[in-house]
Parts: sequence; C-alpha cells; structure tokens
Amino acid sequence: MARQSAVTLKELAQALELSPSTVSRVLNDPSGIDSRWASPETNQKIYDLATELGYVKNQYAASLRTAKSLLIGVVVPRLQDYVLATMYEGIDEAALEHGYAAVVANSLDQPATHDLRVRKFLDRRIDGLILGDTPFDGATLKSLDKEKVPFVLVNRRSPGHLSVTCNDQMGGRLVGEHFAEFGSKKIFLLAGDHRMSTSIDRTTGFIEALAEQGIHLPVSHIAYGGFDTSSGEKATRDLLDAHGIPEAIFAVNDFAAIGALGVLRERGLKVPEDVKVVGYNDTPLASGVGLTSVHSPMHEIGRRGFDLLLKNIQGEECESVQLDTNLVIRSTSR
Repeated sequence: MARQSAVTLKELAQALELSPSTVSRVLNDPSGIDSRWASPETNQKIYDLATELGYVKNQYAASLRTAKSLLIGVVVPRLQDYVLATMYEGIDEAALEHGYAAVVANSLDQPATHDLRVRKFLDRRIDGLILGDTPFDGATLKSLDKEKVPFVLVNRRSPGHLSVTCNDQMGGRLVGEHFAEFGSKKIFLLAGDHRMSTSIDRTTGFIEALAEQGIHLPVSHIAYGGFDTSSGEKATRDLLDAHGIPEAIFAVNDFAAIGALGVLRERGLKVPEDVKVVGYNDTPLASGVGLTSVHSPMHEIGRRGFDLLLKNIQGEECESVQLDTNLVIRSTSR
C-alpha cells in the first residue's frame, strides 16, 4: 500500500536506531559534510534513508523552534526595471541556497508606499530586509534603525548603513576620461534622480574627471529627472532646445541613454559622428543597440546583498561592499 503521509524525523531516527537530535543535526547541516554529530558512514546512511523515504524538512516547524521565519523581504522601486529585477534574481538565488525564501514588493520610490511595504513584511515576521529603493539621506530607514531590524541596501547607498553597490563614482570617472580622450568640450549630462546615490556618485565622478582634464561642465548642461526612457527623452529634448547640439551625452542609466538616442535620431543627428552617447549598467539592451555603457555587476550585487544580510541576521561583524566597474565601449562612442 502506498504511504499516506510524509516520513517524520522521529521515524527516520527509529529506523536508524539513532536519536532524533543526531538525525536532525546531520540533515540540517547545509554543507552536508559536518562530522561533529556522526561518523561519515552514519551521515551517509541518514542521507540515503531520508532520500529513499522522501523525507522533507518541515520549514514551518523549524521556524517555530528557532524563532526564525526563513523569509526575507525585498523592496525595490519597480520590479519591471531590468537592473533591479536582475539584482533580485541574485538575491533569490542566494536565499534559496541557504534555505530562505525572498519576497519582493514595489515602492515606486514613494516613501509612504515604502513604509507600507516594509510594515507588511515585518507583520509577517521576516528575518531581515534588502532595500533597493533608499534615498541617499536614509530618511526611510529611521524606523528600522529604531526597531533594530536587520537590513542591507543594494544598488543605492546611504551613509552609515550596510550596502552592496558598484563603485559608481569610479564608473562616472571612466566616462569623463573617455570623453576627454576625444577632446569633447560641449557635453550634456542626464543625471537621473538627485535624491539617489546612483545619481550623486556617478555625476560626481564624471564631473571630477572632466575637471581634471580642464573641461568645465556648466550646471545648465545637467538635467535631472528619472532613470527611464521617457525621462531620457525629455531631458535630451530640453537640453537640445536650450543649448543646441552637444559633442557628447552621458546618461547615468542605459534606459535614459536609449531615450536620448531616439531623440537624436528624430532630430537627424548621427551617433557617434555628431554626438557620442554613453549609458550606465551595461544591460542586454545596451549591447543590442551598440550603446557604450559602464558595466554594473547587477546579479552579483544581489547575491552579495543576501550574503551580507545573512551575516547581519547572525550577528556577525559586517562592512559595506563596493564592487568594481568597467567601461564597455561600443559603436555609440567609438
């Protein structure tokens, strides 16, 4: 007769003539090689019988014993954004490897929505948070600090808080040095959202690199807005109408850069002959249209974000992580 219910830990222990605590410790060892609880031969017998009988760990019961839910909450501005979606894939992948589940929610970069999403996660007893929607001033983090909730920032940073980002200031510098090599003087900067570290750091590095080469970027040639295609289109139209044709355009996001390319095309301007264009993040779409872009290790940022959060949850000493970038040169700036 077919078995009607899943085998229990106690039944496994009885069949092997071992204590339930020994079987539990062996099966809960994530490496599968710890010999502190039993010999390698006994370990193998436990794994073999558990597989044969179809033993499945009861995560709910485990969470009650350990006071952990094995859930983490992830808040991003928009999951439809390729950059954040790729980072979430890295988070989810790393979480699964450690027995956790990652649940994601959108904040639309609205503080009130962010607070609501975070509160919903906390009500569900999540073990920690990964936040990809934090402004540079960290205003949305005050309640988490007060409640001592473990959390890590990804993609964006805020001083005094754990984060995993790429070196955005260096990324901006790489673009400034690239334009300086061509002797470009009249340059437009599509700077994104001025509240976010991604905008602040990329812009700062870019302007500093130009200044070191004796190139001045007027404030009037900098347009702030969003990180999407429509924002890039609007910023490019406004700058062209106000200041004429530049020699080069740097957008701090690939999608804004693609918006700029569309406007240049509709104005009859050739890229790179008339105007050179560079974006940021090196998304697959950038490769598809030949856009020069600063490479951001998006998937790795997500994985490292979970790793850092897990250390935080476990009470280990933690430091922020900053990953390297490089400039991928393609046809829009050759």
